[in-house]
Amino acid sequence: MFYPEDLVEEIRVKNDVVDVLSSYIKLKRKGSSYFGLCPFHNEKSPSFSVSPGKQMYYCFGCGAGGNVFTFIMEYENYTFQEAIKYLADRVGVELPEVEFSKEAKEQADLKSKILEINKLAAQYFYMQLKNDSGKIAYDYLKNRDLTDETMKRFGLGYSSKYSNNLYQYFKNKGYSDEILKQTGLFNIDEKKGVYDKFWNRVIFPIMDVNNRVIGFGGRVMGDGSPKYLNSPETKVFDKSRNLYGLNFARTSRKNHLLLCEGYMDVIALHQAGFTNAVASLGTAFTQGHANLIKRYTDQVYITYDSDGAGRNAAVRAIPILKDVGITVKIINMQPYKDPDEFIKNLGKEAFEERIEHAINSFMFELEIMEQEYDMKDPESKTKFFGEVAKKILEFPEDLTRDNYIQAVAETYHVGYDNFRQLVNRVGIRLGGISPREKAKPVKNSIQSKDGGMKESQRILITYLIEEEGLYDKIKDYITPDDFTEDLYYTVACILFEQLKKGEVNPAKIINHFTDEEEHKQVAGLFNTKPKAVETKGDKEKALHETIVRVKENSLIYKSSNLSSGDIVAEMQRLTEGKKMIERLRTLHISLD
Repeated sequence: MFYPEDLVEEIRVKNDVVDVLSSYIKLKRKGSSYFGLCPFHNEKSPSFSVSPGKQMYYCFGCGAGGNVFTFIMEYENYTFQEAIKYLADRVGVELPEVEFSKEAKEQADLKSKILEINKLAAQYFYMQLKNDSGKIAYDYLKNRDLTDETMKRFGLGYSSKYSNNLYQYFKNKGYSDEILKQTGLFNIDEKKGVYDKFWNRVIFPIMDVNNRVIGFGGRVMGDGSPKYLNSPETKVFDKSRNLYGLNFARTSRKNHLLLCEGYMDVIALHQAGFTNAVASLGTAFTQGHANLIKRYTDQVYITYDSDGAGRNAAVRAIPILKDVGITVKIINMQPYKDPDEFIKNLGKEAFEERIEHAINSFMFELEIMEQEYDMKDPESKTKFFGEVAKKILEFPEDLTRDNYIQAVAETYHVGYDNFRQLVNRVGIRLGGISPREKAKPVKNSIQSKDGGMKESQRILITYLIEEEGLYDKIKDYITPDDFTEDLYYTVACILFEQLKKGEVNPAKIINHFTDEEEHKQVAGLFNTKPKAVETKGDKEKALHETIVRVKENSLIYKSSNLSSGDIVAEMQRLTEGKKMIERLRTLHISLD
């Protein structure tokens, strides 16, 4: 549902950016702005700036920026509509109700009821762990080196040895069999009737990114089968679209996620300080998992079990992650089986070293593939390199292929030139692949010029927001048409309209964009800083040079992009533009 612009602006105005962001990060006032550690990247010195005047934030370290909507979208991973609902509820603004069909309302009510029951079940299991009857489970978790704080954080619990305790608990609360059957917490048998799915197990509540309990996992504490038992899929639980621990990992400041196989691996890593660990939920890694991860990061370190099954599972996950644009590395757990055992025996620092020395996913795949060949037999070894050549040819870029040719040559001690020739021969044999025509390098002067054009336009937009009265002094010379980038032009049109009315509102401008990346770019436009100057005169001179440069660049751009319409009229406009530049050169811009 889309909401009226006036309503969106009312919600934004009532949610002061400093007030909202202070509930997430610690901010300290410096001059007219507030500063803190950026929640979107790992840093030691505060570069995250929040401006009460602009009602915006901007990180000078990673470039994250926007208004209060942007922050909630990026931090909570909400859509624009979800951010509006969240902030409206925060300040008590009533949103127009969405009209549901009868069927849609019934489904929404069912999901709400299942979530309610799951929450109560999680509380029940946690209390059982703390009771005398749960001592067996509590001792088991303690023997696994988990602290009380970790048990509480992950809501770990215990299902008693009696198979109908939970069922009776909910029946006493008045829940019907019909609704209880749809939660996945109970089994149904013609002879036994309805009974608990989980009993005599340690319980792991599974939460979605918004900390709602959507399912459960149960582990036996000794010998038993199955070792792990998971909730079936329900109206609120889709195994292929959720990851265990993501509700915590998504707020980690690390720029990557650690992908594990099991609950205990995730919990052990979080307890050791690696709060960016997640795991799939008792199912093979899927495209849905990869798409979910992509919302938070573009880099994953796989830390599956070091046995054959774990390594094969990693091989299957790699292409799924790569297909959505995620870079993958593999962490070596040997001589231990999994992260839980590794941390217990070698500790946090050793695991950090393993992360630093994680192997590139392509080279890891070669390690697995190598096991299929007798590398002591010349013929078998040649076949291996032929298969490696085929894999290298899957890379579309010449530079990437060349980098991997070099890496393979160094790793397997073969001559670079000989191996490169092999790759070329295999390419030609497979389909006439020939060396691609190399694109002519763009001259540095052109790149510099283009970068200078954009930089000048960004600086001028920032000046127009920060320097009161500047618009009136340059409005006869500079128009939105002088901003040649599409995004800059759109922003300039809105900004100039605000300046004309005397009501500059940068945060409101961002409301015109719903994409997070556009929010970030627009915020960057409003926070571009020119080179530092010492005096007011130097600043006025720098501003004057920026204005002239923007107009000159605009003229150059227009002259090189003449339309096929009225050429005479176009040339007249260019002539007028040149005259205006001459007048601009003699114009004095005062910042009084």
